[in-house]
Amino acid sequence: MVDVLDNKRAATRFRILVQIAERQPAVSQGEIAEEVGVTSQAVSEYIRELVDDDLVEKEGRSRYRVTPEGVDWLFRTADDIRRFADHVTGDVLDAMSEAAYLATDDIAEGDTVTLFVEDGLLHAKPGNEGPATGVATTDAEAGTDVGVTSFEGVMDLEPGSVTVLQVPAVRSGGSRAVDSDLVAEHCEAAELVVAAGVEAVVACRQAGADPAVPFAAGETAAEGAERGLEVTAIVTTDEVGRVTDTLRDADVSYEVLEG
Repeated sequence: MVDVLDNKRAATRFRILVQIAERQPAVSQGEIAEEVGVTSQAVSEYIRELVDDDLVEKEGRSRYRVTPEGVDWLFRTADDIRRFADHVTGDVLDAMSEAAYLATDDIAEGDTVTLFVEDGLLHAKPGNEGPATGVATTDAEAGTDVGVTSFEGVMDLEPGSVTVLQVPAVRSGGSRAVDSDLVAEHCEAAELVVAAGVEAVVACRQAGADPAVPFAAGETAAEGAERGLEVTAIVTTDEVGRVTDTLRDADVSYEVLEG
């Protein structure tokens, strides 16, 4: 357990040092006492200890400054708290939460199920033969949704990538200036096709490929790739920057091609 969470005195010490850092150099012990919920005398004692431990430097009457050692201690303690919070939200609460999966076979409530991703969807099948498992919280027939909780392990998932195919804006020829065969080739090779911009949607349709999503292309492409899909994004040149920014922020592999 992190010291500041396991020990009330350590927690108060941390909070007072944070308050000094926020208010320095003019520090009102009364204001800190009110903020932290202790007496002014207690704040004075804590500050004296912080000074003795070289975490705080006294510059004069009611003037204090956090030392480099104090800053380092704050960073380390804050990192410990952050890691513990990540453990709680990422491990403990995730394991307690419930999510919907697509049942591949009939499943009964309480069954252990193996979890995997296929065609971008979360699937559950009876048994515990895979690297990721859970426990069914509902009965489900094959092909229907089933609730799953008590997750263990990590699903095998190879991230996909995104091919961004540019379509000129209408002022530069729009869909008429695109090689329809090239668009068709990339759409046929993809597991998910999205489009951004009217010119891009028309270019898709002219190539015989109706995009699954004609808007929010960047977000959809990024999520599809994260779920292991190979994605083609047909994008008007005016929208390319917005789409690639989204892909970059999501740390998704992509390439941009001329249509």
